[in-house]
Amino acid sequence: IGGAWRPADAPTGTFRALDPRTGEPVDDGEYPRSGAADCEAALAAAVEAAAGLRGVSPDRIGDFLEGYADRLEARSAEICALASAETALPVEPRLAGVELPRTTGQLRQAAAAARAGDWALPTIDTAAGLRSALEPIGPVLVLGPNNFPLAFGAASGGDFAAAIAAGNPVIAKGHPLHPGATRLLAEEAYAAVQAAGLPPATVQLLYDVAPEDGARMVADRRLGAVAFTGSKAGGLALKRAADAAGTPIYLEMGAINPTVILPGALDERGGEIATELVGSCLLGTGQFCTNPGLVLALEGAATEQFVDAVAEGFRSAPAGTLFSRGGLDGLAASIAALKDAGAEVLAGGAPVDGAHAAHENTLLRASGAAFLAAPEALQREAFGNAGLIVVCADPGELLAAIDRLEGSLTGCVYSATSGADDDAYARVEAALRPRVGRVLNDRMPTGVAVSSAMNHGGPFPATGHPGFSAVGLPGSLRRFGALRCYDNVRSARLPELLQDDNPRGAQRCVDGEWTRRPVEGAKG
Repeated sequence: IGGAWRPADAPTGTFRALDPRTGEPVDDGEYPRSGAADCEAALAAAVEAAAGLRGVSPDRIGDFLEGYADRLEARSAEICALASAETALPVEPRLAGVELPRTTGQLRQAAAAARAGDWALPTIDTAAGLRSALEPIGPVLVLGPNNFPLAFGAASGGDFAAAIAAGNPVIAKGHPLHPGATRLLAEEAYAAVQAAGLPPATVQLLYDVAPEDGARMVADRRLGAVAFTGSKAGGLALKRAADAAGTPIYLEMGAINPTVILPGALDERGGEIATELVGSCLLGTGQFCTNPGLVLALEGAATEQFVDAVAEGFRSAPAGTLFSRGGLDGLAASIAALKDAGAEVLAGGAPVDGAHAAHENTLLRASGAAFLAAPEALQREAFGNAGLIVVCADPGELLAAIDRLEGSLTGCVYSATSGADDDAYARVEAALRPRVGRVLNDRMPTGVAVSSAMNHGGPFPATGHPGFSAVGLPGSLRRFGALRCYDNVRSARLPELLQDDNPRGAQRCVDGEWTRRPVEGAKG
């Protein structure tokens, strides 16, 4: 807080990370749950840091992000080992081979975006004497999830990188399931802040706060924005507090990610698709926000063979370890709710005996009529190694079911390569398109590529705003910018991005044309 590692001021409690494989505490000590005093100190320091960052060049911000990435790589073994102990995610290949490289890659892409300046959409109207661009919005509170301790971590992930690259300080609120890994990340972030000469409070860390203190923080008018990745219940509680204060809040709250499998695809390659579905559903014990939790298909012999193959795949695959006993309880409760709403269990259905947090791989089935009778209840997310197949009686019932879907991050359609499903695909895609952020063909949705063309967002309640993505640079930076306009301001007094000679060489819209050239008549 404020550029210093110090004991918590009047914490509301303490907690320890538990190894979900054993239920025993991780040998890493206790962590404080910060109270109102720590929250106030962090907010006050963030306001001061935001003022200091206004005078910092994008190149120095880029230096910080690149230096931080280098430091994480140098400390990779220690970070990944502790993250594995706290989450049960394997060091290899998941953490060291996939997630940490993704984390450092995001940081370096964010550095490039900060230096280029194109993310700010600088726009110039010479006739009217008007110039505008996105500028830093102010202190950003980032609340990280449980399932990606590094790549989505509050002190290291995509939201963090985007907020910093846009020129804002970050208050990181870590997830209580992996405080030790978050501490190591924040140590390296602060060292990189010092090395780059940024304001000391550019990065701050609170390990955890009580819900009421979190709600009070997001409603504080000193915050520029909030970024949250987590449960729907937690996100909506924060949204109510932020909306009451007018604080922009960007929520990624998970989804059931519907997958529609058309008859021709099942006739061609039903066994292959079943294998893909089992692998996607159970990858990472199903704890991905893009897990295909709902499958829609039409009645028929090929569908019955497909369902049987998926059920056998669920039964034969080992049950992985969930992140926590709390996650296990939540998964069991969701499965029970789906059963109460009319779904039948085809495989699994019960927690695994023992001290570790594990549940049997669980596949459920419901009819299209049952889904239409209780669409909200049968769209309950079962976060973990569980999935629901809805078998519809005819194409009309399938389209009606799609029409009742809530917003999701992704939507998949599997169709015949022969073209036999093309007419059905056109109708299904038209119904599915407004309900998902990313449409996929013949591919499962698990995983998110860090690409400038990626949309890791979607309609409510998958996210709080359908116009923004949490992944994909430079677009993700725009969540943390405020549009500023300059009217008849002399060029030398303008921000660098809007000056006549365009010293950064940014892509700008000048009198309706996107160009990197200086404004006509300007020197250079």
